[in-house]
Amino acid sequence: MGRAFEYRKARKLKRWGNMARTFTRIGKEIDIAVKAGGPDPANNTRLRILIQNAKAENMPKENVERAIKRAVSKDTSDYKEIVYEGYGPFGIAIVVETATDNNTRTVANVRHCFNKYGGSLGTTGSLDFLFDRKCVFKITRPENFDLEEFELEMIDYGADEIFEDEENHVIIYGSFEAFGAIQKYLEDNHYEMVSGEFERIPLDTKELTEEQRETVDKLLEKLEEDDDVTNVYHNIKE
Repeated sequence: MGRAFEYRKARKLKRWGNMARTFTRIGKEIDIAVKAGGPDPANNTRLRILIQNAKAENMPKENVERAIKRAVSKDTSDYKEIVYEGYGPFGIAIVVETATDNNTRTVANVRHCFNKYGGSLGTTGSLDFLFDRKCVFKITRPENFDLEEFELEMIDYGADEIFEDEENHVIIYGSFEAFGAIQKYLEDNHYEMVSGEFERIPLDTKELTEEQRETVDKLLEKLEEDDDVTNVYHNIKE
């Protein structure tokens, strides 16, 4: 998992290397969170985490505040989170997460990418069996931290994998349903949260040759260039 996590991290850094694009993505997610749970972070767990994520991405506080104000305004776009699934070249499974205010435009763009690079767009839910959806939190490693003791405590809250990275962070993976319980525990015990999000972990991976990988990467990179796309997952063996 550690190596896979670093790979996904590298892809995210590449995808969100453009700061303006990063802020746009977070702004859309804030819009969705506010409309679903209200503008008060104290009563909206998802919004609290997004504000923390924005801080980790160096998004200015005033940008976050503007995004929240826009979300409660009647004039803002109505963003929805939509997931598209399909197969790329060589049978690689690909899941595309989007946040869009125009589903017709987005599905047309995603389908065009699949068709252009030798893939095919499937039906919603067709690839669920190939991926395990997890929540993942990153916290700053406290002083005098006992990883083993922390692991034993977190198991009761739905965590199933915990490890430390090279940047003095502790990474916590848990079931999708455990997001709220893990977040509450970390907040109640005053851990410094860097970020919290969801990921899709492939349950079965396929090995590609270097030439095949280059072909699939063209599709993945084209998908990631779309402003409506927030995450792209696949089952290529690293």
